[in-house]
Amino acid sequence: MKFSITAASMLGCVRENNEDMILVHDRYVRNGEYWTMVDIDTKDRYLIALADGMGGHNSGEVASSETLHNLQYYFSDLPVCLNPGDFNEAVFGWLESINAIIESQGYVEAKYHEMGTTLVSLVYFSGEFYWMNCGDSRIYRLHEGNLTQMSTDHSYRNLLGVAGYDSVITNCIGGGCKTSFIDIVKCTAEVLPEDVLLLCSDGLTDMLTDAQIVELLQSGADASALCKAAEEVGGFDNVSACVIKVVE
Repeated sequence: MKFSITAASMLGCVRENNEDMILVHDRYVRNGEYWTMVDIDTKDRYLIALADGMGGHNSGEVASSETLHNLQYYFSDLPVCLNPGDFNEAVFGWLESINAIIESQGYVEAKYHEMGTTLVSLVYFSGEFYWMNCGDSRIYRLHEGNLTQMSTDHSYRNLLGVAGYDSVITNCIGGGCKTSFIDIVKCTAEVLPEDVLLLCSDGLTDMLTDAQIVELLQSGADASALCKAAEEVGGFDNVSACVIKVVE
């Protein structure tokens, strides 16, 4: 199995700085684009992650960068023999650690006080695929023309079951959130040839409907094309996407 991966992270049309960042294995993407082809069968681990620094908080771009760099180093050091239960435990240990790191920087410098970030990730580890989510960035699966959101937004809208609170999140890394949690779901059976997986920040999904995303993906759009489409209809936020096409 191979992955054709495109990643793009753009400023948008309104914001003055880009708080989003994408990690593809060991490549960081912010204010740019990246493409690679990966033979997953030759790897014992592979990490793709997207972090959206929290708007309205100080130094969200620092929080997203710190989180992804820390995650890369932690993930690369995990022993390959971990079973799914041990892997979950390791990720929760990392979450506790990175929260402490992000929070401690706010004590040292006032400009970093309560900075925070979301995180969504697709992970391949020891023969299994997992998706992970903390916040409201999303992972989707396009399978046989049907687009499904795999992750669940950690937002007041989902918590309360009412519309109007989409942008208010209930969980993040840092951001003064004292009880962060992360969803970790094994999804090996859902990563199939000809599927397309999409990681994105809310700067994409706030601008484009599911139907528009499906149309773009089915027409062969890469991550850059998705981000540009979001900018063309307003680009009110930073916009980032990672498109993963599964091929034989």
